[in-house]
Amino acid sequence: MRPVYLDNNATTRTDPDVVAAMLPYFSDQFGNASSTHAFGADVAEAVKAARRALAALIGAAFDHEVVFTSGGTESDNAALLSALEAGEAEGRSEIVTTRVEHQAVLAPAAHLEKTRGVKVHYIGVDDAGRLDIDAYRAALGPCTALASVMWANNETGTLFPVAALAEMAKAAGALFHTDAVQAVGKVPMEVKATAIDMLSLSGHKLHGPKGIGALYVKKGVKFRPLIRGGHQERGRRGGTENVPAIVGLGKAAELALAHLADEGTRVRGLRDRLEQGLLQRIEGCRVNGDGENRLPNTANLAFDFLDGEAILNRLDRAGIAASTGSACTSGSTEPSHVLKAMNLPARALNGALRLSLSRENSGADVDRVLEALPGIVAALREMSPAWQARQPEGAVHG
Repeated sequence: MRPVYLDNNATTRTDPDVVAAMLPYFSDQFGNASSTHAFGADVAEAVKAARRALAALIGAAFDHEVVFTSGGTESDNAALLSALEAGEAEGRSEIVTTRVEHQAVLAPAAHLEKTRGVKVHYIGVDDAGRLDIDAYRAALGPCTALASVMWANNETGTLFPVAALAEMAKAAGALFHTDAVQAVGKVPMEVKATAIDMLSLSGHKLHGPKGIGALYVKKGVKFRPLIRGGHQERGRRGGTENVPAIVGLGKAAELALAHLADEGTRVRGLRDRLEQGLLQRIEGCRVNGDGENRLPNTANLAFDFLDGEAILNRLDRAGIAASTGSACTSGSTEPSHVLKAMNLPARALNGALRLSLSRENSGADVDRVLEALPGIVAALREMSPAWQARQPEGAVHG
């Protein structure tokens, strides 16, 4: 049987049209985009076209607001460090972020706390993964250099009101950055109509190649490069341009924009049918995240008194790929920091499963999961003493 891939929040298959667009830039059009001769000029035009495509996808006002990077992690690190450097002159040395960010934000924030004494405010979420807006507002102040809040959570898909959060940061005189790695290409964006100063994205999350991403930097924002060494990217990111990957990202952006409506309707319909089918078939199962404001492709479910890794192993044997959460924390024995922040009950904390779809998935894929997963859960619960010893709903405790 054809394998079923439902781990698209970890990475997506590179679209064949993206690969075809990239291939000439490995051989025939191999020039350096910074060279002044014809070999370089032709390649430079391809880079400009990719920049335009990406600006169109996120709704930027100007093409040059897009800075190409090696991916979301570099973009996040660059945003945090640049904001701190830019804020030094004004005595701004604090960061406001959330407890459910990706490690590409949390790890550099923790490093800055430890090595530079930077004060970081970590804002909590409720049981649906929604930000504590009052706590966020209270944390902003005259010492805030940057507020960094993800557009969409990579584990639960919960969407954050980044436009409103950016306005609050602006009112406090701080810069605002959003890690939009999981959101770009899945939800409509018009950053030029917001107070967002910086936005991170990554190619391999939207059917583009790995190792390429971008950082949107709004015109007029003071930016300090993370990588120095050349005049590339208007001096904002040194190093010879990775032209094949940049071209691939541009093509992926074009395709994502063309498929945006499909992502919001057909893919959402598949996700909803998958969730509803599992909830109907499996006792002790819950959906994690905001039921209304969530990415259309993401389903995070928890199964009481089970181990998510055990479920994954059996799904893998059945030809179905999924995950327990972020691929960047794969192998960790600790429960998800996102689900812990949401105060998920202890009986469900270790039994989480993330099923993330893409435009390449079909109804047949959903049917396969609905056929396989209930039996897997039932078999594992037969071996679970905690499940066998559970108290039925409504039982009277003596």
